[in-house]
Amino acid sequence: MSNYKNLLKSINTFIFDYDGVLTDSTIILQPDGEALRTANVKDGYALQLAVKSGFNVAIISGAISKSIANRFEALRIKDFFLGVDNKLEVFRNYLKEKNVKPENVLFMGDDIPDFIAMKEAGLPCCPADAAPEIKAISKYISNYEGGKGCVRDVIEQTLKIQEKWMTDDGFLW
Repeated sequence: MSNYKNLLKSINTFIFDYDGVLTDSTIILQPDGEALRTANVKDGYALQLAVKSGFNVAIISGAISKSIANRFEALRIKDFFLGVDNKLEVFRNYLKEKNVKPENVLFMGDDIPDFIAMKEAGLPCCPADAAPEIKAISKYISNYEGGKGCVRDVIEQTLKIQEKWMTDDGFLW
């Protein structure tokens, strides 16, 4: 895992799972069937900053919810794929559409549905509370759990190593 920082230099695309990565895996089921989730504001800040900094940012999730779509639209993330059964197919199509090589992709997932697509990414990562199978293939395991800042962690590290984070006077760029 120590070599992952060298890989951050060539990352131009972030792909994230939703539940368990951008959330803490908790779902509160409403009587009308709507599933409520919490989101981390610092993760959201990092996501929109990655977009502003010119990175491709995509979400690939099996979940389906209007609130998820609303969250990403508010963060100006255009590439989100919900209700996905085959994450590998979506992953490959997305890379082809964006003309991105797998070695330039950081993919953060937390559970078995992410496994195969993560194995094709140049930098597979996971939250601290990911499934053991996902930890085993990850080149970086965040110190933060899903929904608790793991997304901010990998984006911030990438932007810092590429000198796109912030200057000494507090300004970005």
